[in-house]
Amino acid sequence: MLRELHKELGIPEDYGRDGGPPAFEEPGNLVDVGPNLVGRMQCLMPEAARQWRAMADAAAVDGIQLLIVSGFRSVEYQAALIRKKINAGQRIDDILRVNAAPGHSEHHTGQAVDIATPGSRPLTEDFESTDAFRWLEMNALGYGFSMTYPRDNPWGIAYEPWHWSKKG
Repeated sequence: MLRELHKELGIPEDYGRDGGPPAFEEPGNLVDVGPNLVGRMQCLMPEAARQWRAMADAAAVDGIQLLIVSGFRSVEYQAALIRKKINAGQRIDDILRVNAAPGHSEHHTGQAVDIATPGSRPLTEDFESTDAFRWLEMNALGYGFSMTYPRDNPWGIAYEPWHWSKKG
């Protein structure tokens, strides 16, 4: 299925074997963690959900509001994101610098969250200049979360200071 989907989207056959992000399986057991910025319910794996809630609550105690933009994404949802960008005239090589191919997104694991905070445009590098980002840098690891795509990451994905994933 992934091979056909990748072919349809124009994703190179060697994607993931060429140093790109690894392949991830979709989990079967997800729990709701609340709506995102546009009211769409977000889900995570149970332990990631528990740790996300604990982290967001701890941040709130420190006066920091962490908002979830995106949690679990299915392979098909990831493909729809890429199709939308292709239909808008973007080249697949450019898209794959900011979106992992279907089957290779950490969001498929149910352990990754894209995070926003009031006063900062979501999903932009501006997030790194927020108090929320500084709080995450100092505290997220204590909840099992780390930033997956720092500058010059080994997968060739653009710097994403808003993308954090539960490890282990």
